[in-house]
Amino acid sequence: MKVPFIVGADLSKKTIDVAIHQSAIHLKITNDTNGFQELMLWVQKQSIDQSDILIVMEHTGLYSYRFEQYLHKQNVSFSKVSGLAIKRSMGMVRGKSDKQDALRIARYGFEKLDQLIINRPESGSLQCLQRLYSVREKLVRNRAAYMASVKEMQAACQLKKSDIIIASQLTLIKTLSQQIEKLQKEIQTIIDAEKELKQNYQLLLSIKGVGEVLALATIVKTGNFTRFTNARKFACHCGTAPFENTSGTSVRGKTRVSHLADKRMKSLLDMAAKSSIQYDKELREYYLKRTEKGKPKMSTINVVRNKILYRIFAIIKRQTPFQPHPLAA
Repeated sequence: MKVPFIVGADLSKKTIDVAIHQSAIHLKITNDTNGFQELMLWVQKQSIDQSDILIVMEHTGLYSYRFEQYLHKQNVSFSKVSGLAIKRSMGMVRGKSDKQDALRIARYGFEKLDQLIINRPESGSLQCLQRLYSVREKLVRNRAAYMASVKEMQAACQLKKSDIIIASQLTLIKTLSQQIEKLQKEIQTIIDAEKELKQNYQLLLSIKGVGEVLALATIVKTGNFTRFTNARKFACHCGTAPFENTSGTSVRGKTRVSHLADKRMKSLLDMAAKSSIQYDKELREYYLKRTEKGKPKMSTINVVRNKILYRIFAIIKRQTPFQPHPLAA
């Protein structure tokens, strides 16, 4: 296998620092089309074919969007990795600069080359869905914050709904609810318009405990099941996969889940698990039997979370709706 030239990219809102691991050469470009074109010319000057490079960058949200689209058009391979993973791989370091960060990202890419996943182009519908979901989540959080504030003020200060402090926040809550509803309608329109999205969305809803919000979040987080190959990997992402905690003969800790997780997905799965043990006969019986044996309730709920995840990936792989076990129906 030919080892590509690893290019580390440290992105910010206005600039991008890039560095080639094999030669430690550095370049700073603007985060726009002119800067991207400058990068390609710079690569050519190093006598490197652009098909032989692999750009490694951190997940930076919207900062990398234009850069990613340009790379896809130029057929340049790139991989997005967790900033925390890069930071932990460095060990103890001294000093920090954009140039050093680019070199460290390039070194990480070279050392972890066999573990990197090349990012593939996503459909326009999926990208739009991801942006709508992101905005919807922000509005939901803001609404929850205002609702909590109103509740606390009414309880502590005995304020009425007509008081300006309460009335103004209630108006904002109403407005946010209206905008959330509009976003939800647009999200549903996009899902209904694309066959693959609609098919997977409806399959997810066939599982008891999986509602519209969790189904949407799962499609967005998995890139419509293109970013994660199996339930175990996605469970690690969500923070529901248990890991052993032992060492030698002295350390015999309990198996635990990691605190490094997508907290929102974990919360949605938690609600799905609690709902399923009420309405899904099979999971309810499992929950009761396990807790009756003295197993911790939270540990059992986490097992149910993972059962739901495995059901999700199973029906997507089969492309058939979920069917409960005949004995549990």
